[in-house]
Amino acid sequence: MKRVEVKLLLGVFVMAVFGALLLLPAPAQAKPRPQTFRSLTGHVFSKDNKPVSKAVVYLKNTKTHQVENYISDPDGSYHFPWLSPTVDYEVHAEFKGASTDTKMISSFDTRKQLDIVLRLR
Repeated sequence: MKRVEVKLLLGVFVMAVFGALLLLPAPAQAKPRPQTFRSLTGHVFSKDNKPVSKAVVYLKNTKTHQVENYISDPDGSYHFPWLSPTVDYEVHAEFKGASTDTKMISSFDTRKQLDIVLRLR
């Protein structure tokens, strides 16, 4: 074969390979999984089991040490939506110098809705 014919055949071959690659379907992109969240609700009660309005409820992310707070409603209720399922949390409440025990929320707890009662000591 002549050198020109070899170059021409090689060029045709390379173009055919690239053309075939263009016809292949694009690789499937990994679709991001929608983030699922947990929600924490509960109530703050006094020693004598009465709901405590305006108690400060603290929620600590144990990974980042970020603390959020919520002022309890008139019925003593509190609510923290959008908790990450992969993070452990600590929650406790304080009111007029009294506090509750700190409760742990584990990332191993797979419940979507958590309800924790906090009782002042």
